[in-house]
Amino acid sequence: MTGTAGAVFFLSDYGLRDEFVGVVHAVLHRLAPHTTVVDLGHGGAPFDVAGGAARLARAAPHLGPGVVLAVVDPGVGTDRRPVAVGVDAGPDRPAWLVGPDNGLLPAAADRLGGAVRAVVLHPPDAAGGPAPDASGGPGPTFDGRDLFAPAAAHLVLGGDPDALGEPADPTSLVPGGPGPAAPVGTGPVLVSPVGWVDRFGNVGLAVAAPALDVLGPLGAGLELSVHVGGGGRPSGPAWVADRPPGAGPWQALRRVRTFADLAPGELGVLVDASGLPAVVLDRAPAAARLGVTGPPDRLVLRRAG
Repeated sequence: MTGTAGAVFFLSDYGLRDEFVGVVHAVLHRLAPHTTVVDLGHGGAPFDVAGGAARLARAAPHLGPGVVLAVVDPGVGTDRRPVAVGVDAGPDRPAWLVGPDNGLLPAAADRLGGAVRAVVLHPPDAAGGPAPDASGGPGPTFDGRDLFAPAAAHLVLGGDPDALGEPADPTSLVPGGPGPAAPVGTGPVLVSPVGWVDRFGNVGLAVAAPALDVLGPLGAGLELSVHVGGGGRPSGPAWVADRPPGAGPWQALRRVRTFADLAPGELGVLVDASGLPAVVLDRAPAAARLGVTGPPDRLVLRRAG
């Protein structure tokens, strides 16, 4: 393993108050000392796998060669699989994504050409794998340090992926992230889980942009209803349905191209810079206005009238 094959792109829900991000950086620096580590963000809501998947998918098309290290892992220490996922994005994009197999990685993998192989990582103390973090720890609650960072360092240095663990079928990965391009069925109503809320209070929808076409063209007058605590992700990426029980009153909004197309205090839905739909206000937090914080809240959008 001589020379690096790019950077490590690191996303987590660790926050910056504690030592967790710094410790993962330290492990990467010790095991791959000449590798650049790029922080994609660590401030998402704790345990929010769907939000982490959305953030990672938004970032993926802009990354250079190297390895993605992503850790939003409420199942750490359980039987959820730790994985490295190989993608076919070409020499100018990441070749591997490392993290838990809990829905965090597939949407980003799709935006990098699709998963072409997967490896289930050996535990850090298993023989035959890459050297675990030697500093270690007494409990199985920090796989970012003990398992994922060493695996990312191994891969970014050009190490053999087969040394990390056992091969797996990439189609067996737990799905997650923004869904396919089209909603299920036809009709004037779109129901979507909240995918994420960014620091500006924009509310991302867990559907792909073409799902908005059911609602009409730019400028179309729409209505929105909020279902707080909406029961998690639906079985499909989007679906046409009546307003679910428990949803709030209808509020007016418009389909727009950018924030400035909205009057002060007017809600809108647009396709954001990552190519994903979001409900927004101009220079104000739509999430606070709507009373949503993230998954499992749902938004119901329909054509007005």
